[in-house]
Parts: sequence; C-alpha cells; structure tokens
Amino acid sequence: MSSAWKDLPEELSGPERDLAGELRAIKDAAGLSLSELASRTHYSRASWERWLNGKRSITEQALEALVGAVECDGPALRALWQRTVEERPKVSLEKAPAEASAAADAQLAAEPVAAPDAEPGAEPAAEPSADEPGPVPAWWRRPAVLVSAAVAVAALLVLAGLNVGRQQDDRAAAAEATLTPTASPTVTPPSPVPTVATCQALGCAHKDPKNTGCGRDARTLATTVIGKVVVYLRYSRICEAAWSAITEGEPKDYATITDTTGDSETALIHYGYDNYSPMLSAADPAIGFQVCGFQPSGHDCTLVLSNLAMVVDSTPIPTGKATPPPGTGAGASTTPAVATPGTPSIPATVAPQAPPITPAAPGETAPAAPTTPAAPASESPSPQSR
Repeated sequence: MSSAWKDLPEELSGPERDLAGELRAIKDAAGLSLSELASRTHYSRASWERWLNGKRSITEQALEALVGAVECDGPALRALWQRTVEERPKVSLEKAPAEASAAADAQLAAEPVAAPDAEPGAEPAAEPSADEPGPVPAWWRRPAVLVSAAVAVAALLVLAGLNVGRQQDDRAAAAEATLTPTASPTVTPPSPVPTVATCQALGCAHKDPKNTGCGRDARTLATTVIGKVVVYLRYSRICEAAWSAITEGEPKDYATITDTTGDSETALIHYGYDNYSPMLSAADPAIGFQVCGFQPSGHDCTLVLSNLAMVVDSTPIPTGKATPPPGTGAGASTTPAVATPGTPSIPATVAPQAPPITPAAPGETAPAAPTTPAAPASESPSPQSR
C-alpha cells in the first residue's frame, strides 16, 4: 500500500533525506497505515508523521522498534541512521562561519561612503553646530561589527557543542537502557521452537501454539470454505488446546475460534494469505468449539465439536499442517460454497456436537477484527508473503 508523500524539506542533508526515503519505502512495503505502524512500534502516530516527512530525526530506540516490527534490512537501516548522526555536527559547524560572514558584510554595506575631497574653489561644508551631534566615524563602527560577528560565531559554536553533547548523552542513555530492564519495547531474536510442549490445558490458554510446541502434534478436526478462503479447527492432544487457522485468504480476512463459554481468539491476516490464532483450553469435554471465517464476500462456520480428545482417539486423523481440502483454496470455483465438515469426516457417533454457537447473520455486521498483531503464521502450511 503506497502513499502519496509530501516533498521533503530542502534543508535536509543528504543522509537525512536518504533515511526519510528509506523509512517511507519500508512503510509502503509493509502495507501499514500510520496508526498500524504506531501500534506495532509503540510510538505515537504524530511521531511517525514527523519522522517520515523529515520534520524530525528518528531516534535510535524508535528505529530499533521498527526493525523488530516489520520485515526490513536492519543493519543497512542502522548504518544509514548512523550517517545522519555523524552529519549533523558537521552541517552546524559549516553554517556558522558563513552566517557570521554574511552578518558582517550586511553591516559594512550599511556604512556611508566617504565623500571625495572638495574641488578647489568650492565652498566649505557647513560645520555642525554644537547642539547637533555629528555622524559616528566609520572606524568606531567597524569594531562593533567585528564584535557582533565574533559573538554570532561563538553562539553557533556553543550550539554545535550542545548538539554533540546531546547526541553523546542519547548514546549513553541507549547503552544504559540495553543493560537495565525498562518498560520500553526491546528487540529480541526469535526463540527456537521447543521440542516438547511447554504447557497444557488452561496453561496454554491465549498462548502461541508454535512457541509452546503444541503445533507438533496438531490435527485438523473441522474445516469450512468461504469463497476461496479455508478456515480450520485445529487441536493438540498433548496440550489439550484448540485454535483457529485460515489459509488462501487476503489481508483483513480472519477466522475466530469460540467456545461455548464465550471465550474466543482470532487469526487475522495482516499480510500474505494465512495465519493462526492463540489457543483456547480444550481440557473440559463438555465445552464445544466452533471456527467462523470472515471475508468481504461473506462468512461461514464449522460444525460445533466437543470432547475433542475422544474425537482424536476414536478417529484416524493424522497430525500435520493445515492443508486446504481438495477443490478448495486458490484453485476453487468462484461460485459460493457451503460449509463442509472437517477433513477427514468425523462420524456422528464419535464426534459429539455441543449446542450451536450462533454466528452473525449475513445481513448483520460481522464481529470486528482485532487491531493488535496476531501470532506469526509459521504454524500454517507456508509463511506469509512479505
């Protein structure tokens, strides 16, 4: 999603102009609005407007937050930011002598030019009376001009020194922030996927199935198709937890898993074509689960399934990634499709259904998609396109 950008201020240096252009390109490539960018980086929308339009120089902390929030070349972006930091004192010092010289030239130009010697026979000029002060001699004004220029140069040098000192303080504060835990956002490398599950039942509620190792034995218990979009009810027997997944979609399509107690989690596609939601506890066999998918063409839901552990124990459902059923997804027909049961089909004697969870009617407004970023889509069959 590209934006119609304003022209950058003419007074920006070359590195500052390059950095602002790179920030704009990263925002456009990620397809984020200013509000979404502010939500991901925890910096205000007004701050990003100033940084992207060259009104202010972006801080190092905000730059690190951006590198951690979107897909970009972090080392190249940091190097470009460092060039702008090194360029600021140089620009300030180069402007100081030029401005002082211009001030001196302006005052010298304002001095009156001495009249040439009077020609022979000309009447002498009238001498000023004692009551009228005579003009101030040029030799008296010139030292004042020089003093003014010296004061201007000194003031500019002091400002340049303060700017350098402020930058050093900022670097020291940033270094201290990396050593001292604070509430500000930190950029940490992704943790490896655990080889065994690290939670179970209620301990898995609202957690990421990949980061907890629950995706290793995940099974698809039910699916439904809305146009070309496929949504899934996913379940881990080891973790006793369930979640929703969505594939073959577009940004802003989403799938929501809801249980019969009213608890829910949502898989929202921010970019690419797939995603999955955090988990809900499925330890209680009396609780039913349903996944509903939403996109501009409409919405639909899977069957309501309960006692998911018995479903898995009684039915040969293999573990694996969420894969669209045959005839669905990108190669599906564009004619509206009705909801289909899960794949493979679960016999009614083995898959007890809980009371239905009524989704929004087609004429009603579908539940609003969440604004907070969902978990990464690496549990899905393929990563989201960048």
